[in-house]
Amino acid sequence: MATLVQPAGPIALGTVSVPDGEPFPGLLAKERVLDLGKALDWAPSGVRAVLERWEETLPVLYALADDDALDWRRLDGLHVHAPLEPRQIFQSGANYRQHVIDLEVAHRSPDDPRTVEEARAEIAAVMDRRAAEDLPYVFIGLPSTIAGPYDDVALPSWAKKPDWELELAAVIAKSAYRVSVEEALEYVAGYTIANDLTDRATVFRRDMPAIGTDWLRCKNAPGFTPLGPWIVPAESVSDPGDLRVTLKLNGETMQDESTKDMLFGVARLVSYISQTSRLLPGDLVLTGSPAGNGIHWGRLLRDGDVMEGSITGLGTQRTRCVEEKS
Repeated sequence: MATLVQPAGPIALGTVSVPDGEPFPGLLAKERVLDLGKALDWAPSGVRAVLERWEETLPVLYALADDDALDWRRLDGLHVHAPLEPRQIFQSGANYRQHVIDLEVAHRSPDDPRTVEEARAEIAAVMDRRAAEDLPYVFIGLPSTIAGPYDDVALPSWAKKPDWELELAAVIAKSAYRVSVEEALEYVAGYTIANDLTDRATVFRRDMPAIGTDWLRCKNAPGFTPLGPWIVPAESVSDPGDLRVTLKLNGETMQDESTKDMLFGVARLVSYISQTSRLLPGDLVLTGSPAGNGIHWGRLLRDGDVMEGSITGLGTQRTRCVEEKS
């Protein structure tokens, strides 16, 4: 059951269900939920269908939110699922300056002749050059990794170093292909929270180092991307470049950073992706994770761990790690 409160702004979108019922697209307003499959005359089957008609539907959603005569349900009696099922997931790597520096230092070879301070300075210079050359690092994730914001996270037996990566996720509103940075935010419907779990032990291919990173193996186990709880419309998020990203592990704060530390903001990422791929309604653009991952702390995820992730104005997700039975 949900124990959430209203996120930023008057409305938000999500996918919910009554106990033992089928999930339905829900409009959250005043800590209550309206079934949009019944409230809208064209009966959308899910949140993605709402996003496909976003420009015409958004004003209607605001009007519905003020209609107390409708069949609203109390939030605390509902199960909250992942807010939508995306067709495509685009993930940004190495996008937080301090995070990249920490990771590079943590992965240094034992025979690296540099001091920690020298390594940090060298890596910082590389990050600054990347930002100046406008070259984000983006790869693709599988929709089957999506899990609900309160679902248990199964840790596969082969994942020896599972780690957390809390991220701001932009949700696409309309088809975007070769859009400019200046117009890119017009294609964003809203924002939500994603925890992009990674098995650090399988990030790099040891059999063929020249291939580099193995994103399929390290990031795409079922349920490795807890999402939600809600999609908050973009107009309710005053500045996606100034939000606090916080993850607690068993109550202890591990990540606590501002999106100001991103090398490439949402507009630059959306524009960059659109130069190669066509973004579709409901697609996710994950913007990278800040410093404070488990590999930095020397403490990776294990059975029974509870992760609580929040981003300013977007709510909180809470997931428990469960060791997958072989």
